[in-house]
Amino acid sequence: MAGKPIDAKPIVKWAGGKSRLLGELLDRVPRDIGTYAEPFAGGAALFFALASERSRGMRKFKRAVLADRNEELVALYTAIRDDVSAVIEALGAYRHDRDLFYTVRAQSTQGMSDVERAARFMFLNRTCFNGLWRVNSGGKFNVPFGKYKNPRILDEDGLRAASRALAGVDVVSRDFAEVTGTLGKKDFVYLDPPYVPLSRTASFTAYAKDGFTPHDQARLADELHALKRRGARAMLSNADTPTTRDLYEGHALHVVRAPRSISCDGATRGDAGELVVTTWEAAGIYEPLRTAG
Repeated sequence: MAGKPIDAKPIVKWAGGKSRLLGELLDRVPRDIGTYAEPFAGGAALFFALASERSRGMRKFKRAVLADRNEELVALYTAIRDDVSAVIEALGAYRHDRDLFYTVRAQSTQGMSDVERAARFMFLNRTCFNGLWRVNSGGKFNVPFGKYKNPRILDEDGLRAASRALAGVDVVSRDFAEVTGTLGKKDFVYLDPPYVPLSRTASFTAYAKDGFTPHDQARLADELHALKRRGARAMLSNADTPTTRDLYEGHALHVVRAPRSISCDGATRGDAGELVVTTWEAAGIYEPLRTAG
């Protein structure tokens, strides 16, 4: 990745985004990687940070794969990668307006190009309540209009930086196991699944219409062991709960504190325990490298 250094950051607001946990995560990522993979891309904060470091010669990876089951998010990253100027032009036609928001929210994306879907996604994401992306069982986005006074719908510089970071990156809509199944030695994968809920009201897995079930959490834990056996380095984030400690037993569990705001009960928001799980370090429970924040 030659040329002007990149300073790329997440271009979407995403529940559970890792911007505030980046220091803890970056300290653990190898400097020289074969394939870098994020099967739960979401806001892709770690990817954009690594791509920026790579552009400065601070980090190496030969190939990168971003995956997510949310097809609208995949269309967004694909369009930003392939034709960011068209996305910028399309997004420039949107304005901060309640009636327009609900008209756009009701639109079907069937038959839309990736550019049109990307502009729609960005508009809804920047103007909806709390920047939350949530879909119902039919896969329809159903978050209400936000209370922002003057949200920044179009950030041209940010989109162009993201496009440069995404150049040559594979962006796919697949189950996590399809992405991790081909990884081996020298490869590195960061897994950031929908979290095991801290409480009934804190449960939130509606990023995609199929959700993420306890069975999926168990499948992911099995895949973590498989990656370790194949020699791939894997790092995973999840809530610090008795369930997750059981799921990831046999790996290194690093306990950190990070802001959580998904619960609909305001009293349960704030800092919460999280686990950063690594497969290449000695098993056990460890204190954080640094204070998240």
